[in-house]
Amino acid sequence: MSEVPITKRPVVYRIPGQDAVIVRRDVPYRDDLTLDLYYPPDSKPEVRAPAVIFVTGYPDPGFQKFLGCRQKEMASYISWAELAAASGLIAVTYSNREPPADAEAVLSFIRQNGETLGIDETRIGIWSCSGNVPTALAVLMNEPSDAFRCAVLCYGLMLDLDGNTAVDDGAKQFGYRNPAAGKSVSDLPPKLPLMIVRAGRDEFPHLNETLDRFVSKALECNLPLTLINHAEAPHAFDIAHDSQMSRDVIRRVLDFVRFHLIEESRETVA
Repeated sequence: MSEVPITKRPVVYRIPGQDAVIVRRDVPYRDDLTLDLYYPPDSKPEVRAPAVIFVTGYPDPGFQKFLGCRQKEMASYISWAELAAASGLIAVTYSNREPPADAEAVLSFIRQNGETLGIDETRIGIWSCSGNVPTALAVLMNEPSDAFRCAVLCYGLMLDLDGNTAVDDGAKQFGYRNPAAGKSVSDLPPKLPLMIVRAGRDEFPHLNETLDRFVSKALECNLPLTLINHAEAPHAFDIAHDSQMSRDVIRRVLDFVRFHLIEESRETVA
């Protein structure tokens, strides 16, 4: 039996309601670029919900040429978006040409059209992974410090710190963008809750070195950091490592985002 292509691999975890989410596909947000919105099964048009944006850092034209589809069409992004929507959030995936500018265009579109889209633009989180993370970091640094309620960065190439060049070298080799080049951990919003998920057996050269240095600097800056080290996991464990531990880590990611976008807001109101 041939191995399932990476673009066809869904997340190894499922939850009730995932098959019932409501999807609006290919909503134009900039020129001919579009986004997909995944709504909870019980969503009501008159009630605006928090959203999680899945930030990507590979330009879709090159990605599609190499793997045959845009990132938002991958089974992994579709199932992550379904998981978020089944957890009570609106999930946003999107196509891109120039990742940093297009990610910020998505944010601008959501802020300008929050009522029509049913999104509470004051409660937004981001999720990103792998070579997409440098773009996510740049977005976190470039937007106002109160733009996001939380961020999840999974098995990602982070920042080139202390004279290292692994992130920039990887960008040249693999084609992801590195718009946070030259930045430091201190450029991040100091009160933003961050979850970093580390794959202990990540096979990509120097990736965990960038992640470990980032975590060390984040602790020096006393950032509100949650670290999960999935010790036995390879890169992309969410689609490649079907185990109880992988499923537990994915559940904890969803719990983290739910807490900061839903539960924490309820506590503030109370």
